[in-house]
Amino acid sequence: MKYVNFGKTGLKVSRLCLGTLSYGSPQWEEWILPEETSRPFIQKALELGINFFDTADMYSQGVSEQILGRSLKDFAKREQVVIATKVYYPMGDSPNDKGLSRKHIMNSIDASLRRLQTDYVDIYQIHRWDYETPIEETLAALHDIVKAGKARYIGASSMYAWQFAKALYLADMHGWTRFVSMQNLYNLIYREEEREMLPLCQTEGIAVIPWSPIARGFLAGNQPRHSPAKTIRARTDYQLDYEEFDFEIVDRVMNIAKQRGVSAAQISLAWLLHQPSVTAPIIGATKIEHLEEAVATLDLVMDNDERTLLEQPYKPRAIFGLD
Repeated sequence: MKYVNFGKTGLKVSRLCLGTLSYGSPQWEEWILPEETSRPFIQKALELGINFFDTADMYSQGVSEQILGRSLKDFAKREQVVIATKVYYPMGDSPNDKGLSRKHIMNSIDASLRRLQTDYVDIYQIHRWDYETPIEETLAALHDIVKAGKARYIGASSMYAWQFAKALYLADMHGWTRFVSMQNLYNLIYREEEREMLPLCQTEGIAVIPWSPIARGFLAGNQPRHSPAKTIRARTDYQLDYEEFDFEIVDRVMNIAKQRGVSAAQISLAWLLHQPSVTAPIIGATKIEHLEEAVATLDLVMDNDERTLLEQPYKPRAIFGLD
């Protein structure tokens, strides 16, 4: 395993982060794996050297955090792992059970810590931008959480670059804790982040931890042209409005994969790992070989010609994933 600094902090994270959206309650989504099936993936990730785990309170309405917390307590020492979780989405029916108000953030961090069975999280992230709460209120609350020792760092997720820039500016102006990471949608078929967000992150020394690095399996070939998706998740989870150029990119991914003797998912992930702004893609795994392949990809070197070939068909598309 390779380890890198988390942005310009001194925190060291594995070059891959295991996302735990797929581990929780099948009652929440039918493609979710229950606890007894999920635990071996967390254990295997640790054996492979992954020390970075991402979850959110809303994943299976808290069950994902519970599974991750119990598993890490059984399989690792707390000081050896990096735990990231998120706040924003509804966790109940009350009007204050969602968003980024001081009330919801303060309630949510305590609830997440109980579910994760830990005194602190390493990275506490806002899951989306809250248009109903002043960002100053959110930043002040997050600062207090860090000062209380309940989080070591704070991060943000999918939003417009101007919003992130505003948050960084306000934190500096008031002396509040600054965001150190951006968890955004970025892969071969969604590259709109290259316009403003990624340059901003590079300039400011922000760690970039992309979600959906193989587009929920699309870049692995689970959605053939003019045919039904091959997996339950691909049929029921979010998806872009696929264009012909998306399928052309997948064709090129699969051709290079065949030439190199690796999987299409590995080629797609390798392309992302070669992007200078990317710190640690967040990978999902519902088969042990997914984990093993992802870690093996760290040694897969792609030349400029291969990367250019994959990038050529891309065309600008509508902004996606910010709400």
